[in-house]
This record gives sequence, C-alpha cells and structure tokens, in this order.
Amino acid sequence: QVQLVESVGGLVQAGGSLRLSCTASTQFFKSYTIAWFRQAPGKEREFVAAISWSGESTDYLHSVKGRFTLSRDNAKNTVYLQMNSLKPEDTAIYYCHAHPASESGDDYWGPGTQVTVSS
Repeated sequence: QVQLVESVGGLVQAGGSLRLSCTASTQFFKSYTIAWFRQAPGKEREFVAAISWSGESTDYLHSVKGRFTLSRDNAKNTVYLQMNSLKPEDTAIYYCHAHPASESGDDYWGPGTQVTVSS
C-alpha cells in the first residue's frame, strides 16, 4: 500500500505562482510514474502533467504547457508541481497519482488539495 500526501494548496491571484508537492510512503518510489490530475466543480477529473520514474520524461496538458513544470526528487520520495502564471480556470482540486512504471500493480491517489485562483 502506498500513501500519497499532497502539500496544502491555497488561494492565489491570477498571474501568481504556487508549488505543490506530493510525497509517497514507499521505498519503491522511483518505480512509479507520478502524475497530477485536477477536478474543477461540475467537471470531470482531467490529466494535468506526468513525470517518468527517472524524471527524464514529462508530459503536460496543452493548456498548462509553458506555465507548469513537474520535477521529482527520488531521494525524498517527492514530486513537485511548479505552477506559474496561474489563471482562474486553473482553480480545482489537484490530485497526485502514482502508476507503476512496469504496468504491473496498483495505482494510488492522494486525497487532493484545493487550488483557487482569483481574478
């Protein structure tokens, strides 16, 4: 069983920045692809960004490319989502997700953290 804990989000003005972190309770952290998803009120959960187990490969939702940056520190079992130039449409609950890189095993979700961007 892997537990994922997201950092506290917050309220930020449009154009501002926020960094989220996701820390995993597993010694096998580097065996997982880590992703962030988000869910806005009344909308379905959507993919935001993902980073490979090595950190060498990343993927982003088109609307956050150039504004969000994902990185990981496997020694600290932590992934960081740096969010810059935030927009009101980025307001959502952000969830950390772990998927085994081997494609074998369970997926895990964090409880989510609220990010609110005011206009």
